[in-house]
Amino acid sequence: MYLPPHDPHVDDPMRFKPLFRIHLMERKCATVECMYGHKGPHNGHIQIVKKDEFSTKCNQTDHHRMSGGRQEEFRTWLREEWGRTLEDIFHEHMQELILMKFIYTSQYDNCLTYRRIYLPPSSPQDLIPPGLFKGTYGSHGLEIVMLSFHGKKAKGTKITGDPNIPAGQQTVEIDLAHPLQLPDIETLRDFSELSRIVLEVQEQVRREEQQQQEEEEHSQQAASQPASPLEGEGAEGEETAAGAEGKTQDKDPASQPFVLPMGVISRNEDYPRTCRICFYGTGLIAGHGFTSPERTPGVFVLFDDDRFGFIWLDLKSFSLYSRIKVSFQNAQAPSREAFDEMLKNIQSLAT
Repeated sequence: MYLPPHDPHVDDPMRFKPLFRIHLMERKCATVECMYGHKGPHNGHIQIVKKDEFSTKCNQTDHHRMSGGRQEEFRTWLREEWGRTLEDIFHEHMQELILMKFIYTSQYDNCLTYRRIYLPPSSPQDLIPPGLFKGTYGSHGLEIVMLSFHGKKAKGTKITGDPNIPAGQQTVEIDLAHPLQLPDIETLRDFSELSRIVLEVQEQVRREEQQQQEEEEHSQQAASQPASPLEGEGAEGEETAAGAEGKTQDKDPASQPFVLPMGVISRNEDYPRTCRICFYGTGLIAGHGFTSPERTPGVFVLFDDDRFGFIWLDLKSFSLYSRIKVSFQNAQAPSREAFDEMLKNIQSLAT
């Protein structure tokens, strides 16, 4: 298991923790050992469920328990997961969320199901190389997000989740067709000014989506009538121009000063003070247990090839993401279609 570094140090390396091991014996036999807990390896079981999926089960779960009971287990888990004690965490809401996470994860320490995850395929048109990133999520700590590109959209999919948004859900979506022009550094400090800029773009996106929907309905009604060559060329030319404009902006954007507006909370104040480009985007928020989920407006901030940020407008919060530089073998998707199918599958599991 690869664990993120301790919150909020997103630039630190990932941590490695073995969960099970297999001893291959003669005559095609094998023994399985569970590595979970603090009493050393013990008897386990592995079952191949179907293609790209298997399950592990511990046969000696007493090895996972501690002599001091759940309280000792929680304190040990807290030191390993967060690198601190409960006394170090003064925020009551954060204590509640951490306790919820411990209760949830410890319920499933004896039986785990593994499903294959492909790394996102890349293309020369991508804004930056796609991949896995560590991100700050307020009181939830650090979580793992997969950044992938889909034409004029970029998607950040949660690989690890929390009590509000589970793994598999699309945490952020970036609209690459709508770059944001940030004001000068002093004006940017005013949250209301940034909010005004973002909400104007949000309304523009809403109008464009409504217009596109009306055009699609109109084209369906006129499907029996052949389109004139002039109409076809015009539509294609407009799309090409829009695409060319997007590529021009993304090709070599000039660096610009960046600072978080007053009132925006960040777990990590050590974010870059210059950025390449910003885009309009939306972020997924929900109540505990993924209740009342909704997409809210935000700002995607690209710092460099290995770091980006997202300002959650409604939450007045900032997430900083840093690339995971671990090399995973045999993780490339055999095709774009296989990767897209995997994204659908993990989202349906989360839902």
